[in-house]
Amino acid sequence: MDDSLEPLPGMIRFGWEEWVSLPDLGLPALRAKVDTGARTSALHAFDIETFGPASAPKVRFTVHPVPGRDDLVIPCSARIIDRRTVTSSNGESESRYVIASTIRVGDESWRIEMTLTDRSTMASRMLLGREALKDHITIVATDRFQQPKLSYDVYTTARVRQAAPNRALRIAVLSREDNYSTRRLVEEGEKRGHTVEVIDTTRCYMAINALSPEVHYDGKRLPRYDAVIPRIGASVTSYGTAVIRQFETIGTFCVNGSEGITASRDKLYAHQLMARHKIGMPNTAFAASPKDTQSLMRLVGTAPLIVKLLESTQGKGVVLAETKKAAESVIDAFRGLKANFLVQDFVKEAAGEDIRCLVVGGKVVAAMKRTGAEGDFRSNLHRGGQATVVRITKEERETALRAARAFRLNLAGVDLLRSEAGPKVLEVNSSPGLEGIETATKKNVAEKLYEHLESKVRPAPVKRISKAEDS
Repeated sequence: MDDSLEPLPGMIRFGWEEWVSLPDLGLPALRAKVDTGARTSALHAFDIETFGPASAPKVRFTVHPVPGRDDLVIPCSARIIDRRTVTSSNGESESRYVIASTIRVGDESWRIEMTLTDRSTMASRMLLGREALKDHITIVATDRFQQPKLSYDVYTTARVRQAAPNRALRIAVLSREDNYSTRRLVEEGEKRGHTVEVIDTTRCYMAINALSPEVHYDGKRLPRYDAVIPRIGASVTSYGTAVIRQFETIGTFCVNGSEGITASRDKLYAHQLMARHKIGMPNTAFAASPKDTQSLMRLVGTAPLIVKLLESTQGKGVVLAETKKAAESVIDAFRGLKANFLVQDFVKEAAGEDIRCLVVGGKVVAAMKRTGAEGDFRSNLHRGGQATVVRITKEERETALRAARAFRLNLAGVDLLRSEAGPKVLEVNSSPGLEGIETATKKNVAEKLYEHLESKVRPAPVKRISKAEDS
């Protein structure tokens, strides 16, 4: 019992069944059976998995708080305080994890311990044993609901999201590299009390079936993560997005979905998608026939022109052709290699500078100006470019947000050019690096990402049905 909570004077009447809430677990309404014959209390739980360090282990589990509503799933996590063998009334013994939580009944709250077990066949999702009952509770064994009634209707409204506490999450970062971005994601997540595991995408494999799709890793099934943060390298886009699709099938929240990553990596499709959403970009042309060089160049404009390989990343495979003849030579050379490429108008007034806007959850959380190295028209930091903090205009902000929305990305690096005709989007990056922008802006971008992620994994309300079990 919590010593800070003073009991009300007199006795509290409990029937053999009462409405309770467990605010620490985000369960605002539960029906509990009161059983003084049982010493320990028990909570219905499934998908029970431990996580976190051995010195402070936690347990992640999910609850169906409303009998018969398997579509309502409340994910929970708590610190493990013990493990006990519990013998049920039919003589079967089960080893269970023990957690602690505040219980609220009417106007009273106190701390109780409870074990986690599958009570899916029981009408009451919780059992209150005698250890959980305060000294001034008296049991009226012939009656129910002596205390104020609650309603399952709370799970059909936004209140179920508001009731969810900030809990410890189990998060996977899909990454093959031990770089600044991956380290920052682990560091920031652990600082916020989460367990963050780095998973090499190429070492994942999948069990694809209708009943229980799974992701395996090094011979074992991966646990049920609360969220996945993809850091998929360009060289493994196809396999990486297949792994993300599998997590999506399971129902795991992925910061960026497989469709958005695939679209952002296909430069031709990316430009078509932006055109469909009327997002400003440099004039762009693409063709497959080697006879169309002149027509291709005319579609874009006069030299200088940019010729860009479709598979290019970090400025590699991007060539500036300063004259018409140079452009013809570059295009013919790329065609000779049977390479797919785009031809784009060169925005002269950008003067080798672009702006990287980092979008998280529909907000631009940071922006930097990147300037190319001496004599280089490309502004990529990987190629020696310099980054400084920049103040963006309202139009630039709106353009970056529209671009991220077009690709359905919760995390996006949108690269803009400042042209005389307004901002033009060069590229939308679905795995933007954090080092350059955090260093230049002194902003904690990883923190913003976790704030968004934490809001997204809160439980969603379910549709109300006419015959709710609330009596």
